[in-house]
Amino acid sequence: MSLRFRQLQAFHAIVETGTVTAAADQLGISQPGISNLLSQLERQTRFKLFERVRGRLVPTPEAEVLYQEVDTVVRGLDHVSQAVVDLQNKQAGQLQVASQHSMSFGFMPRLIARFAKDRPDMSISFQSQYSVKIQEWVQSGLFEIGICELPLLHDALNVHPLQIETLLALPEDSPLARHEVLTPELLDGTPFIVMGPEHMTHRRTREAFHNAGIPLRTRVHSHLFKNLLSFVKEGMGVAVLDPFALHFDFEGGFITRPFRPRILMDMAVITSRTRPMSAVGQEFLALLLEELKPYDCSPVPNR
Repeated sequence: MSLRFRQLQAFHAIVETGTVTAAADQLGISQPGISNLLSQLERQTRFKLFERVRGRLVPTPEAEVLYQEVDTVVRGLDHVSQAVVDLQNKQAGQLQVASQHSMSFGFMPRLIARFAKDRPDMSISFQSQYSVKIQEWVQSGLFEIGICELPLLHDALNVHPLQIETLLALPEDSPLARHEVLTPELLDGTPFIVMGPEHMTHRRTREAFHNAGIPLRTRVHSHLFKNLLSFVKEGMGVAVLDPFALHFDFEGGFITRPFRPRILMDMAVITSRTRPMSAVGQEFLALLLEELKPYDCSPVPNR
């Protein structure tokens, strides 16, 4: 016996609606088409599947048993069909994003939540990590999109470079707050809270002080901008921080000032060069790049 799905779908619709007319409307086919499919199913099963009672088709006991099995199959395919529609409309799928730590405390969660608002069935995988590990994850396919600091250590990556200007964070009661812009000369003797010696913000701050002929006084070394900001709030010094760590901290206890010469962070949004991106990933990538534009001070290329 070779039952066709369309026959089972017609049978299921008649049980659900009670009439051929309603079943035809539900499936979007003609009434004769529904009747023909039902007749085929009755011939193949050798069962009478419905009795007409007061204008409605009432399932026979055999039809009730068959319905229990058919219901799972039909509803399962309906779910598959809806999943396809959701994917076509970018309402489902999986978003896989990894970012460096400072963006993970506000910027990225807010952006992902906004993107997911109209996509209730979309699953989300988000992780924050050091930039080297993010590049490995994107290259290996564990994540579709990464936001990391440069340099780039892998060749098989598409790169959207960014230059992000840092700000100087000060304790909120610092006397340095009277200055609109701070320089190495004004910060002579001020204790700094810094990233590790190889981090670009630390290297570039040292270079700025060296060029000014002023020693950089470092008091605390740590490995996350979030940690540096916590020490600033405790009054232990000042710190050069990216705007993501600053703009999404709402606890207060610090103020910011521009620093000159500017300390820039070289960053990038990365994707795999060897793996195609999902439709959801492509749409989120476009949104992410648009939202990062106000932070990016990269020079505009000549046309």
